[in-house]
Amino acid sequence: MTTSPTPPSKPRRRWRRIVGGLSLAVVLLLTLLMFDAWKALGTKPAGERLVRLEASPQYRDGRFVNVLPQGNAAPSMGTMREFFFGGSDHRTPAAPPPTVARTAADFAAMPDDLRVTWLGHSTFLIELDGVRLLIDPVWGERVSPSSFIGSRRFHAPPLPLDALPPVDAVLISHDHYDHLDFPTIRTLASPAFRDRVPRFLVPLGIGAHLEYWGVDPARIEEVDWWDEKEVGTGTNTVRLVSTPARHFSGRFVNDRDATLWTGWAFLGAERRVFYSGDTALTPSFAEVGERLGPFDLTLIEVGAYNEAWSDVHLGPEQAVAVHRMVRGEVMMPVHWCTFDLSLHGWTEPAERVRTAADALGIPVAFPRPGEYVTLDAVPTAAWWPALPWDTAAEAPAVSTGLPDEVRALVP
Repeated sequence: MTTSPTPPSKPRRRWRRIVGGLSLAVVLLLTLLMFDAWKALGTKPAGERLVRLEASPQYRDGRFVNVLPQGNAAPSMGTMREFFFGGSDHRTPAAPPPTVARTAADFAAMPDDLRVTWLGHSTFLIELDGVRLLIDPVWGERVSPSSFIGSRRFHAPPLPLDALPPVDAVLISHDHYDHLDFPTIRTLASPAFRDRVPRFLVPLGIGAHLEYWGVDPARIEEVDWWDEKEVGTGTNTVRLVSTPARHFSGRFVNDRDATLWTGWAFLGAERRVFYSGDTALTPSFAEVGERLGPFDLTLIEVGAYNEAWSDVHLGPEQAVAVHRMVRGEVMMPVHWCTFDLSLHGWTEPAERVRTAADALGIPVAFPRPGEYVTLDAVPTAAWWPALPWDTAAEAPAVSTGLPDEVRALVP
């Protein structure tokens, strides 16, 4: 005699339906995320771009490498858990930070001397010797491949993108989302901006992303460290030099260090400006100072630091050391105040830079996003709220592998 199998109980059937429904929801969510983010991931270099980057002295064994190897290159699971669920109570502002709203009319005429307009994070306009340059343009709402997941802006862009004045070139430092923004590049690639943005100067390999997003290849020029480009026309020209940095690149899990990262030097007839890009501390900055300095103004990354990633970002005190190494006069902190990218409070980078610089008598410009910085009018007053912050002793962030003479320059 045979017996029929016992049917699952009602609670078991209900549990299976719940698990099945959740699994389907996860699959649908992941599919939606990939569909939303796919284009923003960019693409790998190929063809002539790949041939050229493989010939670079910085490219070895299938990837770009730093002059000084990274010891702290991958945060621990504990650090990542704290990034998503912990950190300072003041990582984001209670209200949008104050900004200076700009329109196209504010850039109708070129200034007589150097003028830098900070647009938040590492996005800024440099006007020098009749040449206007746009650096690391990020107008997107999030620094993420997704339009609905990722760190959101603290404040609106001070200058609407459709009000962007004509620039002689757009410069990119590396391909991370807070420096190479897909929606912004896609807009700048459109026919409406062809006359306003004639050239894109980018590190090796990044041209592949731009071309994939619609930028005419004829407008793209890739550079290696120490390569030089002249921008402008007639007597109004500026010499641009790609400078070494200690960082990494990649927009997904399969393209780590497939493209180069860089800083930039802007050399005019009388004025010189240095931008660090994203970087940890490296002896290469002394060479930058010797070969290209001194600099009237330095724009140096100060935010998104932590001991766990001290070999990819500077932090405030090491930013001051870089300013000294490149022989800077006035320092202007960038890479803060716009996105939550680390564990520290959003005002902490400014407080720690000011403390370290004041001890050495270094003048520091603290513009609000949208505010002009000129050498005749350096905004130095604190405009951010007084919030608790950790000192360098309480939350150190010092790069590994530094020679003693470089380590000694860190306040």
